[in-house]
Amino acid sequence: MASPFIELNVGDRVIKVTNPDKIYFPDLGATKRELVEYYVSVGEGALRALKDRPTYLKRHPDGVQSEAIYQKRVPPRHPDWLQTVTIRFPSGRSADALRVTEVAAIAYCANLGTIDFHPWPTRADDVEHPDELRIDLDPQPGTDFEDARRAAFAVREVLDELGMRGFPKTSGTRGIHINVRIERRWSFTEVRQSAIALAREVERRRPDLTTTAWWKEERGEKVFIDYNQNARDRTIASAYSVRARPYAPVSTPVTWEELADVNPRDFDIRTVPPRFAKLGDLHREIDDQAFALEPLLESYAKDERGDMPYPPNYPKMPGEPKRVQPSKARPSSGED
Repeated sequence: MASPFIELNVGDRVIKVTNPDKIYFPDLGATKRELVEYYVSVGEGALRALKDRPTYLKRHPDGVQSEAIYQKRVPPRHPDWLQTVTIRFPSGRSADALRVTEVAAIAYCANLGTIDFHPWPTRADDVEHPDELRIDLDPQPGTDFEDARRAAFAVREVLDELGMRGFPKTSGTRGIHINVRIERRWSFTEVRQSAIALAREVERRRPDLTTTAWWKEERGEKVFIDYNQNARDRTIASAYSVRARPYAPVSTPVTWEELADVNPRDFDIRTVPPRFAKLGDLHREIDDQAFALEPLLESYAKDERGDMPYPPNYPKMPGEPKRVQPSKARPSSGED
């Protein structure tokens, strides 16, 4: 028997939504149809965050309680109008990833069970030079969103002094993301070095609250500033991305004024559409100005500590320190 379906008009496309009444988010009783319609309702903002970017899909075809499929390559069978872009992984291998060019592409992927959208910080016409510096504030065990909030304002203080404008959003879980539009003049390595420099400066000012320690055993009860989110092939959930939780939270742009007392649990696939209809996209000015990274790169170059570890799946990078958990490192023998 054929699956039940409905058809939605999205721009010039007709998107078929199969099994529209399947429950995807049990805490809300929200369905697959609601997921697709959510993305259409915030389409302008979701498209701004994803447009022309290589994008990975985090799919849960049977809802959030099913196992995730993290898809870096575009599905082999897809409509002719769905576009792709070739990307290169740290290993040197390449693949054709989704290139989002219209809201219908987002809706089409949502019908495939895509809940989270994870874009690269680059555009399809130049995948080697990021246009976005990403600051990911990740509360560690013993800390919470309130700690991430305080860390975000510490980040803002540094950005203000650099003359840079950051655009905050809830992560959709416990953390906060701050995106900064940058000029497309630097490599992934240089953008990551800039992130390290910024993170170290925030840590220097708020050592009681934040940490740049890559190894979890060294972080303590602090907010980790994940500089490695700026490495090639690392992604974070986009603005307006739903997160795969039973209560259907959304990674939601907020103003700095709102961030002072916002509750991230207030943002889900049912509350964000009316908010968006009233306020529009709070990140609509993000492309108005791109900033230079020289001050951060100069700070990185002057820091005698040099580079920091990459994620474990990356090849050994030039200048990277020993990539071994401190508690498992062998003591030096003292011999040359």
